[in-house]
Amino acid sequence: MCYVNGTCTNNNHQKTDRKMSHYLFLLFKFLLKSLSYPRGYQRKNRSLKYLKYETMAEKHTSEELLKTTLVFDVEGVVLRSTSLFPYFMLVAFEGGGVLRGLVLFLFYPLVCLLSKDIGLKIMVFICFFGIKKDKFSIGRTVLPKFFLEDSWFEGFQEVMRCGRKVGLSELPMVMIEVFLKDYLSVDLVLGRDLKVVCGYFVGLTKEVPSTRSHLLINDVFGVRKGDSNLIGLGCSNKILDRHIFSHCKDIYIVSDADKRRWRALPRDKYPKPLIFHDGRITLMPTYLTTLAIIMWVPFGFLFTILRIIIGISFPYTMSIPILSYTGMRGRLYIISNHTTKFDKTRKDTSKNKGKKKGTLYVCNHKTLLDPIYISMAIMKPVTTVTYSLSRLSEFLAPLKTYHLSRNKEKDSKMMEMLLNQGDLVVCPEGTTCREPYVLRFSPLFSEKSNEIVPVALDSKVSMFYGTTASGFKFLDPLFFLLNPIGIYHVMILEKWTSENTCGKSSIDIANQVQRQIAETLGFQCTNLTRKDKYMVLAGNDGII
Repeated sequence: MCYVNGTCTNNNHQKTDRKMSHYLFLLFKFLLKSLSYPRGYQRKNRSLKYLKYETMAEKHTSEELLKTTLVFDVEGVVLRSTSLFPYFMLVAFEGGGVLRGLVLFLFYPLVCLLSKDIGLKIMVFICFFGIKKDKFSIGRTVLPKFFLEDSWFEGFQEVMRCGRKVGLSELPMVMIEVFLKDYLSVDLVLGRDLKVVCGYFVGLTKEVPSTRSHLLINDVFGVRKGDSNLIGLGCSNKILDRHIFSHCKDIYIVSDADKRRWRALPRDKYPKPLIFHDGRITLMPTYLTTLAIIMWVPFGFLFTILRIIIGISFPYTMSIPILSYTGMRGRLYIISNHTTKFDKTRKDTSKNKGKKKGTLYVCNHKTLLDPIYISMAIMKPVTTVTYSLSRLSEFLAPLKTYHLSRNKEKDSKMMEMLLNQGDLVVCPEGTTCREPYVLRFSPLFSEKSNEIVPVALDSKVSMFYGTTASGFKFLDPLFFLLNPIGIYHVMILEKWTSENTCGKSSIDIANQVQRQIAETLGFQCTNLTRKDKYMVLAGNDGII
């Protein structure tokens, strides 16, 4: 042993080791106590009851829940995605353009390295800076579709069972509010509020003072604070807002094990039909999906040019197989024998030209390429009429196109003239519909010919929609051709003759043709019109 001034140095080392062990034990005990509470549980609120999600149905009947106010975490209970990036990418691309979307994509790895709150603020700044508030409609026209497709059926169902609902979200209010109020009947949405300067978003969120927060809680809950009819619903891997949830009598927690048993919300369980939506992207733009889109676009642009050249330069016997090889495919289903009759009629009209009208093809409207695919299906050129067509689309179209004036007398005379010249394709819906619905048919076509050939159309795309209501319409066919794969289903139905139309009004004929096409496709008929669509998506009546 070594002694220094009569003190044993070995004993000093032992005392130091004991102190270190004691401190490490205290630290371990602190961590153990912290980890013993799932994330989102506030240890200072131990008096509150945190219950398993399964016990909610056992403890509350349906009648009781109708009288209950539910406070729920939107991202933890309703939405399936564990990342908010896809929703911000939709805002960046659809609301700000390609460049803004690319900036968000490049900055996202940095966002992942920072804290969640700072990362959210960065994404908010990139997506909203410089966007005009009055022109921002993504939360109403684009995002609801993706929110519905990304919802849990069980979580959706639990929220809908309650009477009054308060939704808490980390997303900005302008992104989530319309979806929650229109589809979940949420009474109040608490989310991030964005600062606006001179009518433009500046990309910053408003900080809510503590005094205002208390006033907000009083406005939300009123006399129900601490009432047995006030319950909360959260997720085990998310931090609950203690200012709000502390007023709940019971808080039910959904675990990751519960979510593994949950399933996606099916379309037939939507609270109301999703008929109209806008935007270009068809896929949920996760980070990997966005990477795939960015990698494809340069090749897709070359494919688009190639497909256009092939479509306008080669006869159908050559262009159809080549386009199919490049990914633009068409599938023909003939559910009538009108083509055989048509060939005989064509021979007769060649001898007696001008004595018989052309065939009137009536179809539902999917994209501006509808007449082209019908023309390919019958292997002969046709003429088409449309309400609006850009000069670029008209220049690239391999068919003759004529514009409708929305004046019944003028349009009637023009269609009569075109039928006397040859075959004519008409889309009585007047606008496109992406979802499995058929809009109301204008009866004008049924007044022009007693012989009508209904054609049921359906199109499938893999990346981009070839239609838009608020964007640049001249890009519609280009976006359709930009897809890696685009498929058209063309179903030629039984021909209507004078025997079928005799004694029926033009409105009855239009409704029956609409119903026939809808039943063939498995779609649903609606009374909605072009004006209804544009009022919902663009805030105008669709007149260009």
